[in-house]
Amino acid sequence: MTRRLATSLDRYVLRQLLAALLATTGGLAALIWLTQSLRFVGMVVDRGLSLRVFLQLTGLLIPSFIAVILPITTFVVIQFIYQRLASDRELTVMRAAGLSPFAIARPALACTCIAVVLSYLLNLWIVPASYHAFRQYEFEIRNRMAAFLLQDGVFTKVSDQMTVYVRSRDSSGILHGILVEDDRQKTSPATILAERGALISAGGTPSVLLFNGSREEIDRRTGRLNVLTFSRYTIDLSSPNKDEQRFRDSTEMSMGELLHPDPRTVAARDRGKLLVEANRRLTAPLTAFSFAMIALVAVLQGAFSRHGNSLRPLVAILVVVGLLAAGLVIQNVASRSPALIPVIWIEALLPGFIAGGLLFLPELGSRGRAGALRAA
Repeated sequence: MTRRLATSLDRYVLRQLLAALLATTGGLAALIWLTQSLRFVGMVVDRGLSLRVFLQLTGLLIPSFIAVILPITTFVVIQFIYQRLASDRELTVMRAAGLSPFAIARPALACTCIAVVLSYLLNLWIVPASYHAFRQYEFEIRNRMAAFLLQDGVFTKVSDQMTVYVRSRDSSGILHGILVEDDRQKTSPATILAERGALISAGGTPSVLLFNGSREEIDRRTGRLNVLTFSRYTIDLSSPNKDEQRFRDSTEMSMGELLHPDPRTVAARDRGKLLVEANRRLTAPLTAFSFAMIALVAVLQGAFSRHGNSLRPLVAILVVVGLLAAGLVIQNVASRSPALIPVIWIEALLPGFIAGGLLFLPELGSRGRAGALRAA
């Protein structure tokens, strides 16, 4: 009967924990996405990005937000749900029914295990892939797609060396009244005028096909003006460094690349940062376990008070904030001194073991004494 009661209570509490974890994590991730996506509004305004492209670009950041906040929301949810159970006297009923601290904490531990598994999936696979896709997509928009976002009656700065003006665009996509200021050749800047044109793409490179125009070029060494008239002319709108390799951030690298970096592309001084990033991915999910244990100690440890106890939850919150700050400091120091990388693991796991010892060791000790008395 006691086992059946414990199973029913486990399901009852676990449902509340999972529902609250889903709602809290989703709501907080949406709030962070809203604040972070504001910095991309300039792309929409200046370059005419569609809402679909904007949502696709910023949506790729959501997994990284969830990976960061999931251990924190796990702590918040466990603290909130168990505090509510205590204020509603449900924890008192559970204790009166003979449930041990471990039995009461079992739904929270199950919820924590789910959070840890999800965190590992996010940190090891989903976040690197989504962040890589985000960086690549952003690079394409800033450096290649910009040429296709010309606005009528606006001087569009396609790159630092090129500005394009289009008087109008008809329903078929034909451009009218085109002016191009091309400064890619420093010794001979050119001004190109054309009656009409059309945007084309050759091998992924943005270009514009011009009709009936002229190219005016000044040779700065001689001061001579050269004018070339044409009936058909194609101009490449991409930056001269379009084939330059984009710098890859450590966040978008796979675990294999972090642990075994290519010496041809990664400098020796940066290998410590990559190793710290690899260990951060392995330890970040484990902080959910430590934070959950701290929340359980704050709620289940100590005597019950009818007037409530706000001191222990407040101390738990301060401890978690301190651990988050300490983790950032340790990672920063370890990137310069890789010998301190084991401290990252200690900071992630030790608080959870200490909290678990405070919560469960008295129960194990009492069981041991009870067994000794029965044997006597």
